Amino acid sequence: MVAVDEHGEPTEAAQTTAELQKQIDGLQSQIYEMHRARETTGENPDLSSEVQSLKEKLDEHSKQLEQSTEKLSQLQ
Repeated sequence: MVAVDEHGEPTEAAQTTAELQKQIDGLQSQIYEMHRARETTGENPDLSSEVQSLKEKLDEHSKQLEQSTEKLSQLQ
């Protein structure tokens, strides 16, 4: 259920919530793909630097996801 104003338009909080939910969904998808890539490349020692890079990106995306989740819970 989306909160609407007197004109039937989504409120700013509802729009922000929807945008944050999209960001969360996107980040979760990226994190899933990174986990899959890490599992696949972990079998090949030649790709260890790529795996390290993916781990760093995963950490960054995890932090962004946590921040977005906090913002979302504050809006609700």
